[in-house]
Amino acid sequence: MSTADLKVKEKKPGQRACDEKDAKGELCCGHLKRWYYYHPLRLTCSEEEAAAVKEFGKNAEVYRCERCHTLYRPVATDRSTAGQKFQLHPVNLWGDFQGKNPK
Repeated sequence: MSTADLKVKEKKPGQRACDEKDAKGELCCGHLKRWYYYHPLRLTCSEEEAAAVKEFGKNAEVYRCERCHTLYRPVATDRSTAGQKFQLHPVNLWGDFQGKNPK
């Protein structure tokens, strides 16, 4: 598998499901999951993983659809927990956020 065979899309802010369409025009709707395609202690890797290392580097944040295996890059404006750039807010004893949520 070469890097030309990888389907790579931009993940929209807050997106959790795949929006790739098949040949019939139906949405895939598979779950997007953080894809850990590289580990330094692993002895073997698939062709898809080797192509991803070549395309994105070793420690890039990449998401993959669990059904159609389309790869998604996160956008910088994504502040959701799925984007790994969420902001921590202090929480009081009753579980309420303290202060206002900055936007």
